[in-house]
Amino acid sequence: MGGTLRVAADVGGTFTDIACLSADGELSTCKIPSTPNDYARAIIEGIQTLTRSLGSGPDDLAEVSHASTVATNTILEGKGANTALVTTEGFRDVLELRRIRVPRLYEPLYEKPAPLVPRRRRYEVRERLDSTGKVVEPLDETQVRELALVLADAGVEAVAISFLHAYANPAHERRVAELLRATLPSCFICVSSEVLPEIREYERTSTTVVNAYIGPVVSHYLHSLRERLADSGIRARLLMMQSSGGTMDVQQVLARPAIVVESGPAAGVIGAARLGARAGHESLITFDMGGTTAKASLIDAGRVVATDEYEVGGGISLSSRLAKGGGYALKLPVIDVSEVGAGGGSIVRIDSGGALKVGPDSAGAVPGPACYARGEQRLRSLTQTWFWAISIRRRWRAAPCRLRASVRERLCKPLPRDLGWIYSRPPTASTVWPTRR
Repeated sequence: MGGTLRVAADVGGTFTDIACLSADGELSTCKIPSTPNDYARAIIEGIQTLTRSLGSGPDDLAEVSHASTVATNTILEGKGANTALVTTEGFRDVLELRRIRVPRLYEPLYEKPAPLVPRRRRYEVRERLDSTGKVVEPLDETQVRELALVLADAGVEAVAISFLHAYANPAHERRVAELLRATLPSCFICVSSEVLPEIREYERTSTTVVNAYIGPVVSHYLHSLRERLADSGIRARLLMMQSSGGTMDVQQVLARPAIVVESGPAAGVIGAARLGARAGHESLITFDMGGTTAKASLIDAGRVVATDEYEVGGGISLSSRLAKGGGYALKLPVIDVSEVGAGGGSIVRIDSGGALKVGPDSAGAVPGPACYARGEQRLRSLTQTWFWAISIRRRWRAAPCRLRASVRERLCKPLPRDLGWIYSRPPTASTVWPTRR
């Protein structure tokens, strides 16, 4: 631990950015494509690239801190673990009922996003506590043991346990977790009394479910990172940015991954506040464009805006009290960042009604947006395809035939005639944005 270099890594769905700060204040950076099958691999490759360029080795690193959008992208794209919820008898539908608010006041047929745990994987257990934590009905341990076998047969990867008034007495939740772990040793199990020991059943249950849903993904990522760092001879302390803007040891993150849902965006806001202050600007609007999402935040008089009432998922993440109900409640300290599931690498599709949709799925780093010209037959990023086609027009004719066929067949043909601008000829500024008369 006698090193002098401090390394920071920002892991996104498309790119991984590495920065290295020496003891004398010299900053070196590099950007490489992310590795979705193992995000830790890109971090190691980036660190090794930087240290080689500086003539340094693993022993010269004193600290490795990092931020990531792995958790928030997992929720926005709906690619989390196969999760189950165990709750008090009679409270199976808390996730479905949520709160009455909706983000679109004049859309009476608005449908809220489906719960992260479908009803078939939400299980009730006979037990009951009152608001002071006194036992009203004892826990039925026989029922819990039978439930453990059901969960094993269902192949669940994570379990969220949230009992009524568990914030006042966590005994029942802890006992159920103990019984389930005995039967499901490889399953990620978390209890609401540890994730969010506060009153308000929906918020506590939702936060616990989010924690379980991303748990296996974040756990795999962090374990892989620690192993790869050790294999590379890097023994520096490993920290991770929290959604609140602070840093935390990764061992604590493994127990409560929900605290890093907005890790990457939070790091961007903290960096923007510091840069703005050095430039003499204390009030700023920050904008962070990624491959999967786009994020914005406010810095007021040099201070970042924080909240503990946040919603993530459903195509958008935000904390506005006036536009709730469009995502999943996450009642943990977080920098107030508004986030939409449409980034530079978002995948374009035509829905069942023939409308053009962008995101929330992203092309990521593999195979990447269409402008990477890798010949992928499935149409990728619309925004980057247009930009590439306009600014480097001559490459359209030289582009791989499969790429050109993908753009025409999967984007242009399904669209109405007045929108299929680039079907019959190479795109230009006039064909991508035709003049309307």
